Amino acid sequence: MLSNNKKLIAVIGATGQQGGGVVRALQASSQFKVRSLTRNPDKHRELADEVVEGDLNRPETLKAAFEGVHGVFLVTNFREAGPDEAKQATAAVRAAKDAAVKHFVWSTLPNVEAISGGRFDVPHFTGKAKIDRIVKEAGFPHHTFVIAPGYYQNFVGFLAPQKQADGSVGWALPLDPDVRCLHMGDIRELGNIVAGAFAHPDEAGNGEYLPLVGDFLSFNEIVETLNRQGHEFSFKQIPKEVFAGLFPGAAELAEMIGYWEAHTYLGSDSSDRIALANKIAGRQPTKFATWAQVNFPA
Repeated sequence: MLSNNKKLIAVIGATGQQGGGVVRALQASSQFKVRSLTRNPDKHRELADEVVEGDLNRPETLKAAFEGVHGVFLVTNFREAGPDEAKQATAAVRAAKDAAVKHFVWSTLPNVEAISGGRFDVPHFTGKAKIDRIVKEAGFPHHTFVIAPGYYQNFVGFLAPQKQADGSVGWALPLDPDVRCLHMGDIRELGNIVAGAFAHPDEAGNGEYLPLVGDFLSFNEIVETLNRQGHEFSFKQIPKEVFAGLFPGAAELAEMIGYWEAHTYLGSDSSDRIALANKIAGRQPTKFATWAQVNFPA
Protein backbone atom coordinates (compact mmCIF):
# COMPACT_ATOMS: atom_id res chain seq x y z
CA MET A 1 0.00 0.00 0.00
CA LEU A 2 1.73 3.10 -1.26
CA SER A 3 -0.92 5.49 -0.07
CA ASN A 4 0.30 5.27 3.52
CA ASN A 5 3.51 7.05 2.51
CA LYS A 6 1.68 10.04 1.11
CA LYS A 7 2.03 13.21 3.15
CA LEU A 8 -1.28 14.53 4.39
CA ILE A 9 -1.91 18.21 3.63
CA ALA A 10 -4.75 20.13 5.27
CA VAL A 11 -6.27 22.83 3.06
CA ILE A 12 -8.22 25.67 4.65
CA GLY A 13 -10.50 27.55 2.27
CA ALA A 14 -10.89 24.61 -0.09
CA THR A 15 -14.28 25.81 -1.33
CA GLY A 16 -12.77 29.06 -2.67
CA GLN A 17 -10.85 29.77 -5.89
CA GLN A 18 -7.41 29.70 -4.24
CA GLY A 19 -8.00 26.70 -2.00
CA GLY A 20 -9.75 24.80 -4.78
CA GLY A 21 -6.71 25.23 -7.02
CA VAL A 22 -4.47 24.04 -4.19
CA VAL A 23 -6.56 20.89 -3.68
CA ARG A 24 -6.45 20.08 -7.41
CA ALA A 25 -2.70 20.61 -7.69
CA LEU A 26 -1.97 18.47 -4.63
CA GLN A 27 -4.25 15.71 -5.91
CA ALA A 28 -2.49 15.79 -9.29
CA SER A 29 0.80 15.05 -7.53
CA SER A 30 1.32 11.49 -6.38
CA GLN A 31 3.07 12.62 -3.19
CA PHE A 32 0.14 13.99 -1.25
CA LYS A 33 -3.19 13.16 0.28
CA VAL A 34 -5.56 16.07 0.84
CA ARG A 35 -7.76 16.83 3.80
CA SER A 36 -10.11 19.75 3.18
CA LEU A 37 -11.44 21.77 6.08
CA THR A 38 -14.90 23.25 5.73
CA ARG A 39 -17.66 24.42 8.02
CA ASN A 40 -20.13 22.08 6.27
CA PRO A 41 -18.37 18.79 5.49
CA ASP A 42 -21.64 17.13 4.43
CA LYS A 43 -22.13 19.69 1.68
CA HIS A 44 -18.67 19.19 0.22
CA ARG A 45 -17.89 15.48 0.47
CA GLU A 46 -16.40 15.40 -3.04
CA LEU A 47 -13.84 18.12 -2.26
CA ALA A 48 -10.84 15.95 -1.40
CA ASP A 49 -9.60 12.59 -0.13
CA GLU A 50 -10.84 13.57 3.31
CA VAL A 51 -13.31 16.31 4.18
CA VAL A 52 -13.53 17.31 7.83
CA GLU A 53 -15.11 20.04 9.88
CA GLY A 54 -12.86 23.00 10.46
CA ASP A 55 -13.98 26.51 11.35
CA LEU A 56 -11.42 29.27 11.93
CA ASN A 57 -13.93 31.06 14.17
CA ARG A 58 -14.14 27.96 16.34
CA PRO A 59 -10.50 27.06 17.03
CA GLU A 60 -11.56 23.98 19.01
CA THR A 61 -12.53 22.33 15.67
CA LEU A 62 -8.96 22.66 14.39
CA LYS A 63 -7.33 20.23 16.82
CA ALA A 64 -8.88 17.12 15.25
CA ALA A 65 -8.66 18.62 11.77
CA PHE A 66 -4.86 18.95 12.00
CA GLU A 67 -4.21 15.55 13.57
CA GLY A 68 -1.55 13.60 11.68
CA VAL A 69 -1.10 16.41 9.17
CA HIS A 70 2.29 17.10 7.54
CA GLY A 71 1.46 20.46 5.97
CA VAL A 72 -1.18 23.18 6.15
CA PHE A 73 -2.26 25.66 3.48
CA LEU A 74 -4.08 28.67 4.90
CA VAL A 75 -5.99 31.40 3.08
CA THR A 76 -8.43 33.63 4.94
CA ASN A 77 -11.31 35.60 3.46
CA PHE A 78 -10.99 39.30 4.29
CA ARG A 79 -14.44 40.11 2.88
CA GLU A 80 -15.95 37.69 5.33
CA ALA A 81 -13.64 38.05 8.32
CA GLY A 82 -12.46 41.65 8.10
CA PRO A 83 -10.51 42.61 11.23
CA ASP A 84 -10.98 39.07 12.60
CA GLU A 85 -8.68 37.79 9.87
CA ALA A 86 -5.66 38.07 12.20
CA LYS A 87 -7.56 36.24 14.92
CA GLN A 88 -8.49 33.43 12.50
CA ALA A 89 -4.94 33.09 11.18
CA THR A 90 -3.49 33.08 14.69
CA ALA A 91 -5.87 30.29 15.69
CA ALA A 92 -4.81 28.23 12.67
CA VAL A 93 -1.09 28.81 13.30
CA ARG A 94 -1.46 27.89 16.97
CA ALA A 95 -3.43 24.72 16.24
CA ALA A 96 -0.94 23.69 13.53
CA LYS A 97 1.94 24.25 15.92
CA ASP A 98 0.22 22.15 18.61
CA ALA A 99 -0.28 19.38 16.04
CA ALA A 100 3.47 19.44 15.18
CA VAL A 101 2.82 20.41 11.56
CA LYS A 102 6.08 20.40 9.59
CA HIS A 103 5.31 22.87 6.78
CA PHE A 104 2.95 25.84 6.92
CA VAL A 105 2.03 27.73 3.74
CA TRP A 106 0.28 31.08 4.15
CA SER A 107 -1.36 33.02 1.30
CA THR A 108 -0.38 36.63 1.93
CA LEU A 109 -0.34 40.02 0.17
CA PRO A 110 2.06 42.99 0.09
CA ASN A 111 2.25 45.34 3.10
CA VAL A 112 0.88 48.51 1.49
CA GLU A 113 1.34 50.53 4.68
CA ALA A 114 5.05 49.73 4.83
CA ILE A 115 5.66 49.95 1.06
CA SER A 116 3.92 53.33 0.69
CA GLY A 117 5.08 54.77 4.02
CA GLY A 118 1.47 55.05 5.14
CA ARG A 119 0.37 57.03 2.08
CA PHE A 120 -2.12 54.38 0.97
CA ASP A 121 -4.56 52.50 3.18
CA VAL A 122 -5.46 49.11 1.71
CA PRO A 123 -6.52 47.03 4.75
CA HIS A 124 -7.14 43.76 2.90
CA PHE A 125 -3.52 43.80 1.69
CA THR A 126 -1.79 45.12 4.80
CA GLY A 127 -3.90 43.00 7.16
CA LYS A 128 -2.66 39.81 5.49
CA ALA A 129 0.94 41.04 5.40
CA LYS A 130 0.89 41.61 9.15
CA ILE A 131 0.09 37.93 9.69
CA ASP A 132 3.43 36.95 8.05
CA ARG A 133 5.25 37.60 11.31
CA ILE A 134 2.92 35.30 13.26
CA VAL A 135 3.69 32.49 10.81
CA LYS A 136 7.42 33.23 10.89
CA GLU A 137 7.67 33.39 14.67
CA ALA A 138 5.72 30.15 15.20
CA GLY A 139 8.91 28.24 14.41
CA PHE A 140 7.62 25.58 12.02
CA PRO A 141 10.41 23.42 10.53
CA HIS A 142 9.32 24.89 7.16
CA HIS A 143 7.12 27.82 6.19
CA THR A 144 6.36 29.45 2.85
CA PHE A 145 4.54 32.62 1.79
CA VAL A 146 2.62 32.55 -1.48
CA ILE A 147 1.22 35.76 -2.97
CA ALA A 148 -1.97 35.88 -5.01
CA PRO A 149 -1.88 38.39 -7.90
CA GLY A 150 -4.73 40.40 -9.36
CA TYR A 151 -7.01 37.61 -10.56
CA TYR A 152 -7.68 37.41 -14.31
CA GLN A 153 -11.07 36.19 -13.08
CA ASN A 154 -11.82 39.74 -11.83
CA PHE A 155 -12.28 40.81 -15.45
CA VAL A 156 -15.39 38.67 -15.61
CA GLY A 157 -16.26 39.70 -12.02
CA PHE A 158 -16.11 43.03 -10.23
CA LEU A 159 -13.75 44.53 -12.84
CA ALA A 160 -15.91 43.51 -15.80
CA PRO A 161 -16.29 46.17 -18.53
CA GLN A 162 -19.33 48.43 -18.06
CA LYS A 163 -21.44 50.59 -20.33
CA GLN A 164 -19.96 54.11 -20.18
CA ALA A 165 -21.66 57.53 -20.44
CA ASP A 166 -20.45 57.97 -24.03
CA GLY A 167 -22.14 54.73 -25.09
CA SER A 168 -18.91 52.72 -25.29
CA VAL A 169 -18.24 49.63 -23.18
CA GLY A 170 -15.11 49.53 -21.09
CA TRP A 171 -13.54 51.00 -17.98
CA ALA A 172 -13.46 54.37 -16.24
CA LEU A 173 -10.84 54.15 -13.50
CA PRO A 174 -8.61 56.51 -11.50
CA LEU A 175 -5.50 55.03 -13.14
CA ASP A 176 -2.95 56.18 -15.70
CA PRO A 177 -3.49 53.47 -18.32
CA ASP A 178 0.11 53.70 -19.56
CA VAL A 179 1.68 52.75 -16.23
CA ARG A 180 2.67 49.11 -16.18
CA CYS A 181 1.70 48.13 -12.66
CA LEU A 182 -0.59 45.09 -12.64
CA HIS A 183 0.83 41.73 -11.59
CA MET A 184 -1.88 39.33 -12.69
CA GLY A 185 -2.59 35.62 -12.96
CA ASP A 186 -5.14 32.83 -13.24
CA ILE A 187 -5.79 32.29 -9.53
CA ARG A 188 -6.51 28.58 -10.05
CA GLU A 189 -2.77 28.18 -10.82
CA LEU A 190 -1.64 29.29 -7.36
CA GLY A 191 -2.02 25.64 -6.39
CA ASN A 192 0.93 24.65 -8.58
CA ILE A 193 3.22 26.88 -6.50
CA VAL A 194 1.78 25.58 -3.22
CA ALA A 195 2.14 21.93 -4.25
CA GLY A 196 5.68 22.68 -5.45
CA ALA A 197 6.55 24.29 -2.12
CA PHE A 198 5.31 21.25 -0.18
CA ALA A 199 7.29 18.99 -2.54
CA HIS A 200 10.51 21.07 -2.29
CA PRO A 201 10.75 22.35 1.29
CA ASP A 202 14.53 22.81 1.08
CA GLU A 203 14.16 25.30 -1.77
CA ALA A 204 10.84 26.85 -0.86
CA GLY A 205 10.24 26.25 2.84
CA ASN A 206 12.56 28.78 4.47
CA GLY A 207 10.28 31.79 4.48
CA GLU A 208 10.43 32.38 0.72
CA TYR A 209 7.87 34.67 -0.89
CA LEU A 210 6.46 33.07 -4.04
CA PRO A 211 4.09 35.20 -6.13
CA LEU A 212 1.93 33.81 -8.90
CA VAL A 213 2.42 36.14 -11.88
CA GLY A 214 1.25 35.18 -15.34
CA ASP A 215 1.54 38.71 -16.72
CA PHE A 216 2.63 42.23 -15.78
CA LEU A 217 0.66 44.81 -17.75
CA SER A 218 -0.61 48.36 -17.96
CA PHE A 219 -4.35 48.86 -18.32
CA ASN A 220 -3.85 49.96 -21.91
CA GLU A 221 -2.06 46.69 -22.61
CA ILE A 222 -4.99 44.80 -21.10
CA VAL A 223 -7.47 46.71 -23.29
CA GLU A 224 -5.27 46.26 -26.39
CA THR A 225 -4.97 42.53 -25.72
CA LEU A 226 -8.75 42.17 -25.52
CA ASN A 227 -9.40 44.40 -28.54
CA ARG A 228 -6.98 42.37 -30.66
CA GLN A 229 -9.22 39.42 -29.84
CA GLY A 230 -12.27 41.09 -31.34
CA HIS A 231 -13.58 43.35 -28.57
CA GLU A 232 -14.02 47.12 -28.81
CA PHE A 233 -13.40 48.23 -25.25
CA SER A 234 -12.67 51.79 -24.17
CA PHE A 235 -10.68 53.20 -21.26
CA LYS A 236 -11.12 56.56 -19.59
CA GLN A 237 -9.03 57.89 -16.74
CA ILE A 238 -11.21 59.68 -14.19
CA PRO A 239 -10.29 61.58 -11.00
CA LYS A 240 -10.02 59.56 -7.80
CA GLU A 241 -12.63 61.78 -6.07
CA VAL A 242 -15.18 61.15 -8.82
CA PHE A 243 -14.58 57.39 -8.83
CA ALA A 244 -14.71 57.15 -5.03
CA GLY A 245 -18.35 58.26 -5.01
CA LEU A 246 -19.61 55.94 -7.74
CA PHE A 247 -20.64 52.88 -5.69
CA PRO A 248 -20.23 51.36 -2.22
CA GLY A 249 -16.63 50.24 -1.79
CA ALA A 250 -15.36 52.49 -4.59
CA ALA A 251 -13.25 54.61 -2.22
CA GLU A 252 -11.31 51.52 -1.07
CA LEU A 253 -10.85 50.38 -4.65
CA ALA A 254 -9.54 53.86 -5.56
CA GLU A 255 -6.96 53.59 -2.75
CA MET A 256 -5.82 50.21 -4.03
CA ILE A 257 -5.56 51.47 -7.62
CA GLY A 258 -3.57 54.48 -6.39
CA TYR A 259 -1.17 52.12 -4.64
CA TRP A 260 -0.78 49.99 -7.79
CA GLU A 261 -0.02 53.04 -9.90
CA ALA A 262 2.59 54.34 -7.44
CA HIS A 263 4.26 51.07 -6.43
CA THR A 264 2.90 48.24 -8.68
CA TYR A 265 0.69 45.44 -7.32
CA LEU A 266 3.58 43.56 -5.68
CA GLY A 267 5.16 46.78 -4.48
CA SER A 268 8.67 46.15 -5.78
CA ASP A 269 10.69 44.55 -8.52
CA SER A 270 9.87 40.95 -7.76
CA SER A 271 11.50 39.28 -10.75
CA ASP A 272 13.67 36.97 -8.59
CA ARG A 273 10.70 35.87 -6.52
CA ILE A 274 8.58 35.31 -9.62
CA ALA A 275 11.34 33.24 -11.24
CA LEU A 276 11.68 31.08 -8.11
CA ALA A 277 7.89 30.64 -7.89
CA ASN A 278 7.73 29.45 -11.51
CA LYS A 279 10.65 27.08 -10.92
CA ILE A 280 8.97 25.65 -7.81
CA ALA A 281 5.67 25.29 -9.70
CA GLY A 282 7.50 23.48 -12.49
CA ARG A 283 5.72 25.47 -15.20
CA GLN A 284 5.14 28.98 -16.54
CA PRO A 285 1.79 30.43 -15.52
CA THR A 286 -0.80 31.26 -18.19
CA LYS A 287 -0.50 34.63 -19.96
CA PHE A 288 -3.45 37.02 -19.90
CA ALA A 289 -4.01 36.79 -23.68
CA THR A 290 -4.25 32.99 -23.50
CA TRP A 291 -6.66 33.11 -20.57
CA ALA A 292 -8.82 35.81 -22.20
CA GLN A 293 -9.14 33.86 -25.44
CA VAL A 294 -10.92 31.09 -23.55
CA ASN A 295 -12.68 32.96 -20.75
CA PHE A 296 -13.53 36.28 -22.37
CA PRO A 297 -15.05 35.32 -25.73
CA ALA A 298 -15.67 38.15 -28.23
